[in-house]
Amino acid sequence: MNASNLAKKYQQAPVNILSQITTIAKTTPNLIDFSIGDPDLITDQAIIEASFVDVRGGQTKYTEASGDIELLEAIANYYKRTYDLAFETNEIRATVGACHGMYLALQAIIDAGDEVIIHEPYFTPYKDQVLAAGGVPVFIPTYEKDDFAINLDILAAAITDKTKALILNSPNNPTGAVFSKEVFQKIAELAEKHNFYILSDEVYDGFSFQEKFTPMATFAPKHTITLGSLSKNFAMTGWRIGYMVAENYIIETVKSINEGITFSAPTPSQRAAIHALNGAEGFIPTVTKTFQERLEYVDKRVSEIPYLSMRPAKGTIYAFINISGSGMTSVPFCEYVLKETQVLLIPGLAFGDTGDNYVRLAATQSLGVLEEAFDRLAKLTF
Repeated sequence: MNASNLAKKYQQAPVNILSQITTIAKTTPNLIDFSIGDPDLITDQAIIEASFVDVRGGQTKYTEASGDIELLEAIANYYKRTYDLAFETNEIRATVGACHGMYLALQAIIDAGDEVIIHEPYFTPYKDQVLAAGGVPVFIPTYEKDDFAINLDILAAAITDKTKALILNSPNNPTGAVFSKEVFQKIAELAEKHNFYILSDEVYDGFSFQEKFTPMATFAPKHTITLGSLSKNFAMTGWRIGYMVAENYIIETVKSINEGITFSAPTPSQRAAIHALNGAEGFIPTVTKTFQERLEYVDKRVSEIPYLSMRPAKGTIYAFINISGSGMTSVPFCEYVLKETQVLLIPGLAFGDTGDNYVRLAATQSLGVLEEAFDRLAKLTF
């Protein structure tokens, strides 16, 4: 047996830029790693200890497939307290991270040939998840001059009678953009007019630095599937716990789909999520402040380096840095920087063709580490 026995679609695997860069990094000494969005912060000890008490007390069995009722209630209460949005527990499902929720949502709504609009630059898994569901990804650009917000005329022009969904990501990975309420409202009107779903990836809802975030479900409740996560808001990446919020008919459908995949999310992680969400007002601001300070420092240092520029990040944990001044595109730039400075960045090309003049920096290291990295970068000339 050999690779020819694999499914034909996997016999010639596409080039994975992220995988290539991280493989190089494994053999690089003195590395400063800003590649993956996995914060250096540790989950708050109060969350850890409370979940361990639950586990020691016997919370080690399956929960109901959609999630422990306490968790579903905690998610509902979080949205009511934070955003004044009312959801029933039968409109919520616990997932193994937000990517799992996006996968299930696409599987539930997409028929072969349905089009899904994705705004570039985009979180890398979106395209593959649309293809895995039998859909056709349709990409629309966003531009730095617009703070990477969706241009509504471009979006409207991309809508056809085959459009089934728009994947929306704000606060945005990789650009750090946060779309305005006005943009959300106009997108909602388009979704209602053309009857498509909005798959709203709101993993970074706690990371809106300039104004309080407003979920898309506020504007288009019947057309929105919300994907959320504990990973970034609570520094809980390794717990692998997220959720989706949608109308009950969608939740029931994904329950059936997920029966043969994971059945339910891990019980210890669900317990941790309950304690995190019930104390969200005490946990999230600390995490958010840390990353806002780091990104403000990154903005300051970028402004001092002639070959770099950026729009200040309005949210998330990422800086999307323009490298046009180097005269290089993103892949050779990242390879050169890694070789010369041992600083690992992600090429913007990994997030779509429109990202090729940029690199993404995940501010997942301390201010001291950021200072050392930019001191190294400042010595480069182009």
